[in-house]
Amino acid sequence: MKTKERLCIKKLRHPEFISGSRSPKSPLSGIPQKAGQVRDDDIKFMKILAIDTSADETSCAIVDGRKVLSHVEYSQIQLHSKWGGIYPSLAKRAHVERIDGVIDTTIRNSRFEIRNLNAIAVTYGPGLAIALEVGIKKAKELAVKYNKPLIGVNHMEGHLYSSFVQNSKGNPKRDFIFPYLGLLVSGGHTELVFFKDHLKYEIVGETLDDAAGEALDKAAKMLGFGYPGGPVLERLAEKVDNQDKYKFPRPMLQKNLHFSFSGLKTSLYYFLQKISDEEKTENIEYLASSFQEAVFETLVYKTQKAIKKTGVNRLIAGGGVVVNKRLRSMLRELLKKENGSVSFPPYKYLNFDNAAMIGVAAGFRAGRKMFVKDLNKLDRVPRLSLTQSSVKPK
Repeated sequence: MKTKERLCIKKLRHPEFISGSRSPKSPLSGIPQKAGQVRDDDIKFMKILAIDTSADETSCAIVDGRKVLSHVEYSQIQLHSKWGGIYPSLAKRAHVERIDGVIDTTIRNSRFEIRNLNAIAVTYGPGLAIALEVGIKKAKELAVKYNKPLIGVNHMEGHLYSSFVQNSKGNPKRDFIFPYLGLLVSGGHTELVFFKDHLKYEIVGETLDDAAGEALDKAAKMLGFGYPGGPVLERLAEKVDNQDKYKFPRPMLQKNLHFSFSGLKTSLYYFLQKISDEEKTENIEYLASSFQEAVFETLVYKTQKAIKKTGVNRLIAGGGVVVNKRLRSMLRELLKKENGSVSFPPYKYLNFDNAAMIGVAAGFRAGRKMFVKDLNKLDRVPRLSLTQSSVKPK
């Protein structure tokens, strides 16, 4: 199996960003919505080596504040594709086999030595338990060997900060203007988050069963395609201009801000039982497009409801599903209508699992001296919530 390493320190295109007006006062949690720039001087000179092994990417990065000095990752997608999803024991084995090489390459590309860095950071949840433990064990080893403080980071926290990650030249230059509404959409998570300030989060909506990315993957499998299925559905939908021929149900629209995609998946399953294989083959693009539209319209509708509820019209979107061009277009349209702004991670790799965003989030924790006090007590937390990681008000 070929090693797939991506060094993300080269010049890349500018981020997608739509500017808009500042938002009004929010009724949520009594936080006033007066927009103001928040600088990150407290992490400017904090050089951190970060590790992420939360799922099927073995990733390491060295960051200096928000700048990514070096980033390398080994992707296991080909390893898991024949299983139709991530096979946990294989994921752990691949992490163990590759992590030393990934870290060594990251250090070599950065032209730094670990002894010159300020701290070590690692994802400790959420994610696959046996995958998380590989990164945690390695991070502890490095912290002890080089006498460096260790920082535990919530993986979803990293996704929230991914829109603010910069390349080695310090681009893009995007200041923090709190608060934000975060939409995180991946294979394992679908969340709407009120991002009040650095390290302060409130989940206002989340999936009750299947995540959006998981639903797309399962739909693709039902249509006869492999893993990951989301990109396949996107390509098929583009061929028919994202038409919604079959009008699959939009789940839980009239309820709260939570999501549920298991019923939508079941609807597709029973629909496919009613039609012939020939009809399925002839309409495969329309089936893919209709299912994708149902998922994305639900995401956009709930996001709009969250904007109305919170009064926050500055949206940051992250997670692997957010690379989908159709979803991005729909979110841009929504925020234009809401006289707001939407920003996405500036470089494609930042949408997926990566250590760069973990390092940047860790910098803000390090700036507040939020280091692990006892290495023996840092353990994997597979179902870690952003609420558990939010800094409590004094």
